[in-house]
Amino acid sequence: MAKTPGKSIMSRSARAGLQFPVGRVHRYLKERVHKQERVGATASVYLAAVMEYLTAEILELSGNASKDLKQKRIAPRHLQLAIRGDEELDQLVKATIAGGGVIPHIHKALLKKGTKKFQQE
Repeated sequence: MAKTPGKSIMSRSARAGLQFPVGRVHRYLKERVHKQERVGATASVYLAAVMEYLTAEILELSGNASKDLKQKRIAPRHLQLAIRGDEELDQLVKATIAGGGVIPHIHKALLKKGTKKFQQE
């Protein structure tokens, strides 16, 4: 089989415009299903796109958290603040992040009642 001129070899990730490896995701999907079941070609592309979107979303939110704290490097604490600060990501990610700390929260009953700042809330 001779190579046709003008056609270059493109990966499935490049064809789909993704950064995540579609071929590797497809291989991992095939490892997880039973031998009788098959994995469609577009299933791995879709899953890679979803994983890339979620990763970009978490990185954007944690980058914003690190900028708010005036730091240049994203730490596990920033990931924790980003994930727990977003309601949908908090429902999705139920894992404990090592080194993430706790989310600051003061119960309303413990706040001072006399000041204007706390009465507005």
